[in-house]
Amino acid sequence: MNKQISFTKYGNQVLPHFRERISKAESTEDVKKFFIYTARELFAGVFAGELELDYEDVALTPKTAPHFTLSDRLLADARFAASWHDSDLPTIIGHLADTAVKRYTRLEKNPAKSQAKIRMPA
Repeated sequence: MNKQISFTKYGNQVLPHFRERISKAESTEDVKKFFIYTARELFAGVFAGELELDYEDVALTPKTAPHFTLSDRLLADARFAASWHDSDLPTIIGHLADTAVKRYTRLEKNPAKSQAKIRMPA
């Protein structure tokens, strides 16, 4: 049995800001963007800046489980792959994705309300 590393501390650090961002999201694109930003912040904390992440390395996929994807480049990185497979990172990212998908679905079901929030220039 492998020893599992816990990164819950880092997940708890990004969670309050993530919830604030998601609650203020005005469109489904905002939700996707905020999920990506938060995942990148989480990985930056976990890997202490030793892993360079591109915007395209993480994506929210609301229509298909597990509701997120990671790039092949990221999964091919030995340090990332080792941490990903021997830790609770998939669970943490999964929880973030689930929260984002709930907001995404709500905004998608009521686009008129989302559009009403968008401010028109005077």
